[in-house]
Amino acid sequence: MDGPKRSQLRVRLRVTARRRGADGDGAGGAAGPGGRKRRMEAPVLNSAAKLQRREIGGRQLAARGGGPAAAVPERFRNMQLQEEFDTYDANAHLFVKLQFLKRRSKIIEIVAAKDIIFALANSGLCAAFNRVTNKRIAFLNLSPDEVIRSLFYNKNNDSLITVSVYASDNFSTLKCRTTPIEYIRRNQLDAGFPLFESESLKWPGFVEFDDVNGKVLTYSAQDGIYKVFDLKNYSFLYSIPDENVQEIKISPGIMLLIYDRTPSYVPLKILSIEDGKPLKSFKHLLHRNKKIDFIEQFNEKLLVKQEDENFQILDVRSSELIEVSVSKFMTPSAFIFLYENNLFLTFRNRTVAVWNFRGELVTSFEDHLLWHHDCSTNNIYITSDQDLIISYCKSEAVAEDGTVIPVGSINMSEIMTGKCIAKITANDPALSVAPHRNDRSKRSLGWSTVPEALEDVTALFYDEDRNEIYTGNSHGLVHVWSN
Repeated sequence: MDGPKRSQLRVRLRVTARRRGADGDGAGGAAGPGGRKRRMEAPVLNSAAKLQRREIGGRQLAARGGGPAAAVPERFRNMQLQEEFDTYDANAHLFVKLQFLKRRSKIIEIVAAKDIIFALANSGLCAAFNRVTNKRIAFLNLSPDEVIRSLFYNKNNDSLITVSVYASDNFSTLKCRTTPIEYIRRNQLDAGFPLFESESLKWPGFVEFDDVNGKVLTYSAQDGIYKVFDLKNYSFLYSIPDENVQEIKISPGIMLLIYDRTPSYVPLKILSIEDGKPLKSFKHLLHRNKKIDFIEQFNEKLLVKQEDENFQILDVRSSELIEVSVSKFMTPSAFIFLYENNLFLTFRNRTVAVWNFRGELVTSFEDHLLWHHDCSTNNIYITSDQDLIISYCKSEAVAEDGTVIPVGSINMSEIMTGKCIAKITANDPALSVAPHRNDRSKRSLGWSTVPEALEDVTALFYDEDRNEIYTGNSHGLVHVWSN
């Protein structure tokens, strides 16, 4: 990563086109959480993922302020509910024509860059807010029938990429557009320009942004070809024919091509991501008649899991094979790879665990039970130091009359120890409300209380430069937590 600045860590984001008419919320809004919305990269082969996988890399950064690890909790001391933004606009009918874009809708994705907060609603409406003036800048939907499916902050050129579908073609084709952050700040959205116009990104085509290698991977099912572009200037680099390729996985410096399996093995090929040249071709033996739960690549390690079989970790250079009993490692719903620490996180049944590539459990978390069952990584943030995980977790608040309120908490836990070092919770007596929020004129606007803001959080983002946490909820509201 560049210098001391921390970058947004959504470094691998895949958005897959949908089948015609397959969208749910009108056009279908953004799928899932990855939900990250739309099919994103999930560990299960060829599945429509409900989650976006983030893989975190880059040079390790010093902790904020340069202090010892013990000082980390100070970052989150005295957090207050500072601000509330609303993505709903009663006048939306003036600039959008699709009915579902006019309705209040849950927040599914939050991205922040250079004091601007971008909040994407499940309807496909996306708003930009200025954190300095605390006013909405604009909605990013340029066309009345545009449904934004996902966002990607490109730190290489300080721009925001939106991936959208349109009613005019039955929401069947992904369209990408990039706009410099500075132009968004000035509400000059027409300064952006379309990307990858030569590609037909209809189902099952996709576009994938990979910040670790600085590459973009597209798949045009119509043409039967994968293409790789430079993320810095979007120039075309090389193409890969899709003959018998079932999936492509990206890892630092390499791509893994997974071909159609035979009953007893799956053919694999490793390419250099810089020029697409083959580095190694091999076959991985399989148990017959057992479906593949996942195949993942992490540097030289190949991770393979079949249904009801042991978890395998193969070193593709030395051919050393490590097996982990199926009773110790069960198929997770998602991975997050931590490149600097040479570890990976797994998510299963709302729990998080840290593993190394010897197949050993490194960390289990003492107080980090995720709120959502679908393991949406939109509710999870890993700091760029790879030392903390911030998530929306299960909690309970007690009302004044003694009844239990089902609201969650925002938990900050150390990845290496599993200890919860800080929490934002509704029943914390030390959690105060920013003074200006008690102003009667502001309260008259119906601003949320702390318990209300912590209820049904559907998206979370931590701005490491500003040391602020942003949460979005099912009502389309975005809340700012800061000290």
